[in-house]
Amino acid sequence: MQELTHYINGEHVKGTSGRFADVFNPATGEVQAKVPLASTQEMELAVAVAASAQPAWAAVNPQRRARVMMKFVALLQRDMDKLAEALSREHGKTLPDAAGDVQRGLEVVEYCIGAPHMLKGEFTDSAGPGIDMYSMKQPLGVTAGITPFNFPAMIPMWMFAPAIVCGNSFILKPSERDPSVPLMLAELMEEAGLPKGVLQVVNGDKEAVDAILNNDTIQSVGFVGSTPIAEYIYGTGCAQGKRVQCFGGAKNHMIIMPDADMDQAADALVGAGYGAAGERCMAISVAVPVGDETADRLIEKLVPRVEALKVGPYTAGNDVDYGPVVTGAAKANIERLVQTGIDQGAKLVVDGRDFSLQGYEDGFFVGAHLFDNVTKDMDIYKTEIFGPVLSTVRAQSYEEAIGLAMDHEYGNGTAIFTRDGDTARDFANRINIGMVGVNVPIPVPLAYHTFGGWKKSVFGDLNQHGPDAFKFYTRTKTVTSRWPSGIKEGGEFSIPVME
Repeated sequence: MQELTHYINGEHVKGTSGRFADVFNPATGEVQAKVPLASTQEMELAVAVAASAQPAWAAVNPQRRARVMMKFVALLQRDMDKLAEALSREHGKTLPDAAGDVQRGLEVVEYCIGAPHMLKGEFTDSAGPGIDMYSMKQPLGVTAGITPFNFPAMIPMWMFAPAIVCGNSFILKPSERDPSVPLMLAELMEEAGLPKGVLQVVNGDKEAVDAILNNDTIQSVGFVGSTPIAEYIYGTGCAQGKRVQCFGGAKNHMIIMPDADMDQAADALVGAGYGAAGERCMAISVAVPVGDETADRLIEKLVPRVEALKVGPYTAGNDVDYGPVVTGAAKANIERLVQTGIDQGAKLVVDGRDFSLQGYEDGFFVGAHLFDNVTKDMDIYKTEIFGPVLSTVRAQSYEEAIGLAMDHEYGNGTAIFTRDGDTARDFANRINIGMVGVNVPIPVPLAYHTFGGWKKSVFGDLNQHGPDAFKFYTRTKTVTSRWPSGIKEGGEFSIPVME
C-alpha cells in the first residue's frame, strides 16, 4: 500500500508521528493509500523552514515572482490529465469535473500574474512643505491555509497562489481524504522556479490545525469547510492575533418564477444540484418554484432528467454524470438525512435509496433523490446535505420565495430564473447573499472578481481571490518622508498642520 508524505523544504518527508489516515478509492471502497497525520512538532519544523525561506522570496521583485506563476500555469496545462486522474481516483469526481477543479484554480493563478500592478502602492507629492507621503503593500510573512476535500486542486490554489505572489511563504494543510493533488501542486510550483521552503504541504487532522492556530510565526489563516469548524478556526485564530478568513456551509436556493423557461430551469437544476454528487458549497440544493402550477411543471420536467442521470466511477467514461461521494461516512449521513425527510413528511418523488452499481457494491455511490413539498422546518431544508439530494419548497409568491433565501442562516449563493428584468434586478439588489445568479445556476465569480458568501457562510471581512486576495495577504505601510530644502532650522514643538 502506498504511504504518502508531507512536502517540506522541497522534499517528500515521511511522517514521524506514527499516526495515519486511510485514503479510500470511493468507487470501490478500498483503502488505496495511507497519509501521515502531522504532530505539532512536525508542523513547527515546516513553519521554521517557511520562515527561513520567506525573507529572500519577499526580496524578489513582483515581476519575477509573477514569472513563476506564468511557468506554473504552463505546467498545470501540461499535466492537466495527470492531475485530473489523481484527483478523480481519490475524490470520486468524473474526469471532466476534476479537470474543471484544476482549471478554476489555474484561472486564479493567471490573475496572480498581474501582481506587479496589484501590489503598487500610492504616492502623494508635496503633502506638506518638503513632505512626500507614500504607501507600500508588504507581505505578512508565513501564511497558512486549511482546505477541504471537495476541491483539492482549486481551493489550495485560490489560497497559496496569491499568498506566494505577494511575497509570503505558505503552509498548506489539505484534506487528509484526498491529499495527492496538493502534493503534486507543490512539486509543480518548485519546477516553475519557486525556491524550496516557500510552499510546504503538511498533512494532518485537528492536531495539525491547532498547531497552525497556536503558532505565533504564522500571520494569517484561510479555511474552507463546515460552519462549526469555520467558527472555531476564526475565533481561535483571531484570539491569537492572526488575520483569518473562513468560509463555511451553504444552503443555496434557486427561485423559479412562473415566466421562466422551464426546460432551461430544469436542466440548470439537475446540473447544479447533482453535479459532483452534490459535494459543492455552491450546489443548488433547494428549488423554490413560485406558485403550484410552476411547481407542478417543474417537477414534471425534473423527474425524467433526474431518473436518467448516469452514476458511475470516473473510469466509466466522460458521459458519467456524477461519481461516488468521498467516504462511507458521508454516504451514511446522506442516507440518514433522506430518511429524516421522509419521516418528517416530505414527498420523495425520485427515490435513489436502492441504487447499487454492479461490480462496485462496496463503493460510496448514492442514487439521485428529489423531494417535493419540503417545508422550512424540516432537517433536509435546514441542513447542508452535501449529497445528490434536491429539495423543492413551494412558494405562493415572489415575496415568500425571496424570504426563504433571506431568512436562511446560510448566505453563500443563490439564483433566480425569470424572463422579467425588473424581477431579476429587484432580486439581485435585495437578496442578502454574497453570490447571485440571474438565469445562471452556479454563480461562482471568475478569478478577477471575488468569491465569498454572507451570513454564517463566511467569517472575516475579505473574500477569496480577486482584489481581496491581495488585500488579505499584504499589510499596508505608510511612509511620511521629509527632505528639507530651504526650510528654517530649529525644532517644531506644536502639532503640525497643513497650511
